[in-house]
Amino acid sequence: MTEQQQNQVTLTDRVNEVIEQIRRPIRADGGDIELVDIDPAGGRVSIRFQGACRGCPMAAMTLKMGVERHIRELVPEISEVVAVE
Repeated sequence: MTEQQQNQVTLTDRVNEVIEQIRRPIRADGGDIELVDIDPAGGRVSIRFQGACRGCPMAAMTLKMGVERHIRELVPEISEVVAVE
């Protein structure tokens, strides 16, 4: 495994840890969140909302004020979180 692959695994593990921390309140509202991709060069994480979160008018706020804020706080290499379909 190359050093870049090891760094990617570590970054993925760290992002997944944060997602696990915020998953409970999202599930309590009938939704869920899935990590889709991480672009370490651009500092961008792609997630997918599931369940009740799909199409919810509050999903954008949850994304920026909840998911992105927590991930950026705990994984400083990440600069942006976006939702994909």
